[in-house]
Amino acid sequence: MARYTDSVCRLCRRENLKLFLKGERCYTDKCAIERRNYPPGQHGQGRPKFSEYSIQLREKQKVKRMYGLMENQFRRTFAQAARTKGITGETLLVLLERRLDNVAYRLGFASSRAEARTLVRHGHILVNGKKVNIPSYFVRAGDVVSVRERSRQLARVLTAMEGAQRRGVPEWAELDRDTCSGKIRLLPTRSDVTMPINEKLIVELYSK
Repeated sequence: MARYTDSVCRLCRRENLKLFLKGERCYTDKCAIERRNYPPGQHGQGRPKFSEYSIQLREKQKVKRMYGLMENQFRRTFAQAARTKGITGETLLVLLERRLDNVAYRLGFASSRAEARTLVRHGHILVNGKKVNIPSYFVRAGDVVSVRERSRQLARVLTAMEGAQRRGVPEWAELDRDTCSGKIRLLPTRSDVTMPINEKLIVELYSK
């Protein structure tokens, strides 16, 4: 399976936005955006001209990289959003928020979505008491997402739970820190996605 193996800090610089791909490092002065707030590469400090297509592409790339998806995965999620009743762009963001790896990150079980994906893949995350090792699994309202008991003392989980207090828990979930579990009170909505995203540009891009 294809995956990105280069420096993720380059992605944040390319999108000119903190995507919080490195966990706690993104909150310190070591963050690449703080040090070099311009795109990477030889012509990063130039003055590029942006076409309508390039603006739409950058918006799609920003969301895709933020949630850690490859192109085919993102396109499939968009196709599912397009088939679902409602506003396609908003439905797309809601589906991305419902991914199990994102939920594990938002609950504070991991310091980044990439780390959360690893926890899910290795069987450390339970949904309603059953192991689910599929990062793209969509949680439902009423589901209980937790860290399995013998994994709660992992150093990465303990560190993430400490740092998660800075981010806070989304309103659509309830977190029990003692048992490392969170209940999905209701499905997330567009207003729960606080990152600056213009989903209409993504819809326009895929509609061509």
